[in-house]
Amino acid sequence: MISGASNGGLLVGAVMTQAPELFAGVLCGVPLLDMVRYHQFGSGRTWISEYGSSENEAEFRALYAYSPYHKVKSAKYPALLMLASDHDDRVDPMHARKFTAAIQDASSGGPALLRVERNAGHGGADMRKAEVEKGADRLSFALSVTKGAAAK
Repeated sequence: MISGASNGGLLVGAVMTQAPELFAGVLCGVPLLDMVRYHQFGSGRTWISEYGSSENEAEFRALYAYSPYHKVKSAKYPALLMLASDHDDRVDPMHARKFTAAIQDASSGGPALLRVERNAGHGGADMRKAEVEKGADRLSFALSVTKGAAAK
C-alpha cells in the first residue's frame, strides 16, 4: 500500500504508473497528475518556478517524462482510491477526475475509485463527521486491498 496527498499525491501517481506491480493499493489525495497542463488550472501558474512549464521545450520534455496522467497505459494497475475536493483552489480536482478515468479505462487490475469531498478545499472538509467518514473509507479501502494482512 502506498499513500500520499498534494505533492505526495504526485509522487504516488508517478510511482503507480512507473511500477504498478509494487503495490496492492494506492491512496492518492488532491494530487497534481497532468504535469503538462497543471499551470493552466487553479494555482498552477504560481508553481512554474518549481516544476517548469510545458511552454518551454526542454521543460516540456522533463515534465512529460514523468507526468502520471501521460504515463497511463494498458497495464494491471493496483486498486486506486483517489481523494479529491470539489472546491480545491490549489489543485484543480480535474487532475483526480482525469487520472481516475484514465486508470479505469486502461487497467486490468483492481478497481479505480474516486471520492470527492463536497464543499471542501485542498485540506479537505472542516467538519469532523466528514473527516471520520473519509478516514473510514481510507481504512476500508486499505484493508480490502491488502486483505487485512499485517505489514512485513
